[in-house]
Amino acid sequence: MQKIVLIPGDGIGSEITLSVKEILSAAQAPVEWVEHIAGQTALDQTGTPLPEATLEAIRTHKLALKGPLTTPVGTGFRSVNVALRQQFDLYANIRPARTLPGIDTPFRNVDMVIFRENTQGLYIGRENWVEEHEHAESIAVVTRKSSERIIRAAFEYAAQNGRKKVTLVHKANILKFTTGLFLEVGRSIAREFPSVMFEDLIVDNMAMQMVMRPERFDVIVTTNLFGDILSDLASGLVGGLGVTGAGNIGESAAIFEAVHGSAPDIAGQGKANPMAFLFSALMLLEYLGETKIAEQIRAAIYVVLQDHRDICTPDIGGQGSTSTFTEAICRLF
Repeated sequence: MQKIVLIPGDGIGSEITLSVKEILSAAQAPVEWVEHIAGQTALDQTGTPLPEATLEAIRTHKLALKGPLTTPVGTGFRSVNVALRQQFDLYANIRPARTLPGIDTPFRNVDMVIFRENTQGLYIGRENWVEEHEHAESIAVVTRKSSERIIRAAFEYAAQNGRKKVTLVHKANILKFTTGLFLEVGRSIAREFPSVMFEDLIVDNMAMQMVMRPERFDVIVTTNLFGDILSDLASGLVGGLGVTGAGNIGESAAIFEAVHGSAPDIAGQGKANPMAFLFSALMLLEYLGETKIAEQIRAAIYVVLQDHRDICTPDIGGQGSTSTFTEAICRLF
């Protein structure tokens, strides 16, 4: 039995957490939850949005499943999520986007996985005023080490999972030093994986191609800012942030999460769609090597989406609730 730190989060977090716990229990997933808090909930209870007890639990167990967090205003945190990534050096943000049965979208046969460098670029937060409220500057940092580890992770994932191509996204025609370095490293690592096709695309062309021919993409690797934007775009192709999971992987820890907001406006109303959090939990199971159980749960989700659409949550066209969706999946085990 693997102990996993479980952070329900804020807003709808408790509802989707209960759903995922019930489904994994019904599927007999070999996990034991160790619950801790973060975000607004933690601030209200402990005075800090990221308690030391939560950090220590992740250090101890190395794995966490995290619901949506609200970063409290005026606490000194730019983002609790970013703080967690930096604290545990979770350098790889992995965001799959796959066409789902029954989800109304004009795009078909989408099956891509985006690897986003998670620790550098513009998101390091090195900003300063040159002239107060008139001239601001922000520094982007790209290093060879961080580029190598995210690009290698993308290629290794492709090779291990039968993926045929890696697309590296950059802006090296303009940002010649930073994304130029990223592209240089990518071309070098690509030569180590002759069985995996390699291409590079400028980010603006990539965005256009994703909405014209998304089915042509397989594994995508890019820098922090570009990955943030393109991964949300990829989710939009298959139904939105409510139907796609995410993982943040480091060398010594991994945190899987729902990337949508905490949606306080619908909290407690039974309208919350647990699917994104559930897909994140399936990524966690696959990380643990429990691929058979993950596939069984995924197959159950597809059955419910295809054959029992009416009991799904309203955001994906159903007339049901969080509990009706959860119960329908549990009945399939």
